Amino acid sequence: MVEKNKVFSNKVKYGGIFSFPDFYKFTYDWLKDETGLLISEDKYKEKLSGDEKKIEIEWTGWRDLTDYFRFQAEVNFRITGMKNVEIVQDGKKIKTNKGEVEITINGFLMRDYKSKFEKSAIHKFLRAIYEKSVIAARVEQFEEKIIEECGEFLAQVKSYLDLEGKR
Repeated sequence: MVEKNKVFSNKVKYGGIFSFPDFYKFTYDWLKDETGLLISEDKYKEKLSGDEKKIEIEWTGWRDLTDYFRFQAEVNFRITGMKNVEIVQDGKKIKTNKGEVEITINGFLMRDYKSKFEKSAIHKFLRAIYEKSVIAARVEQFEEKIIEECGEFLAQVKSYLDLEGKR
């Protein structure tokens, strides 16, 4: 059976000016290019209320680390009160967005994601020995890598939104 351990969970909140299409592209490209995750969009929901929009997005990303380990990330966007606004930048009027953004990422280390050790009781027993004595240090290395990549993603998101708001 696949064992899925959550090793990272954190979020970033931001309120202000940002370009939603540019933000969406930045986060998708960063996850794909910097972490090598294959990304699936599981949910995209927009709700209009007057001139404001609420958007909910859920992504699942994964990358095989070995034949036994897989890195999986779940990214959730909650954008509320998003409005179209016009700002002046370098003497030019630019159309952009304003609203509240909350982005959460959960990082998981999945073990035996191909269920190779589920064939019999002896396989399950061998798996327990394998995990406790052979790969304990490897598990820790992979968990640290997942924590680092998820933390860096949130740092990049925060920097991006801070820069966008100051333009």
